[in-house]
Amino acid sequence: MKRGDFFFELPERLIARYPPAQRGQDRLMVLDRSKGSLAHCMVGRLPELLEPGSVLVFNNSRVRKARLYGISRSSGAKTQFLLVKRLDPQTWKVMVQRAKRRRPGSAYEFFDAQGRLTAEAEITGCDGDFRLLRFDRVVDDGWLETYGHIPLPPYIKREDTPADSERYQTVYSKSDSGKTGNKSIAAPTAGLHFTEELLGRLRGRGLETAFITLHVGLGTFLPVRADTIEDHLMHEEEFSIGEETASLIDRARVEGRKIIAVGTTSVRTLESAWENGFLRRGEGSTSIFIYPGYTFKVVDALFTNFHTPESTLLMLVSAFAGRELIMESYREAVLQEYRFYSYGDAMLIL
Repeated sequence: MKRGDFFFELPERLIARYPPAQRGQDRLMVLDRSKGSLAHCMVGRLPELLEPGSVLVFNNSRVRKARLYGISRSSGAKTQFLLVKRLDPQTWKVMVQRAKRRRPGSAYEFFDAQGRLTAEAEITGCDGDFRLLRFDRVVDDGWLETYGHIPLPPYIKREDTPADSERYQTVYSKSDSGKTGNKSIAAPTAGLHFTEELLGRLRGRGLETAFITLHVGLGTFLPVRADTIEDHLMHEEEFSIGEETASLIDRARVEGRKIIAVGTTSVRTLESAWENGFLRRGEGSTSIFIYPGYTFKVVDALFTNFHTPESTLLMLVSAFAGRELIMESYREAVLQEYRFYSYGDAMLIL
């Protein structure tokens, strides 16, 4: 298939640059795959749209304050870094603006909001499009929580605010980053619509909730550059599935109850971990790329956001609902002026 098969025109005014005034006050488009139909409602009506006994599966990974702004010691220019993976207490694998210019030996200084020096760092090596950045001190989650920035997606086109520290996290995100010590560098955004009150109403309607962890990384959001989508290679992302979650999902599958994935990261985790009719427990990693033609093994319904043109996420939902229905629904969403992307409205695919 061609990348261009997943292109659509989106007016820039429909890109949500801020979350709604209250979490969960979002519109919801409901797609019925069996009927090929769509309907419009609100996220708050979700409990009455889902079948009691179904299991909602959420990704509880927490977003790390992984963006840093450094000042080049040689030029004085402001430089933006995205800390992708911690290699040792002082060294990070990073993405950096104008990476080809950032050679080993390039040095940077980092300052707090009051202009005080908080750290110095030097690029010590290259790893493809990535750079290895070594700090003069330990840079851990505690330090980043104080001096780092929430890594809002580039299409939001603004710097983060203190409010984003709460609104760009799900209410059920876990501070514990697990054995790997990793967290996400982007939010599992379908979960941003859920409040504790909505979760309570879902459980009150007889739905069960389960949690997996997939640390959102480059595999989720890097663009597809290949003209033929089958040539696109996904980056690996780490996940974990606990015994309680796996047992609940296994039991629901045996009993014929529906599994509803909240977000594409939940889909990719479940589909990657399904082996011989059961869900694999423990730690793992996935580079699964789901596009039309894929046969789903676990997921029966999907709650998701509206995704960017020609992205792997749009290809995944097209695999789930059919490309024609998805592209038709996106045209309708534009016509009805839905809000798009991370802080935007939602879609339920039944």
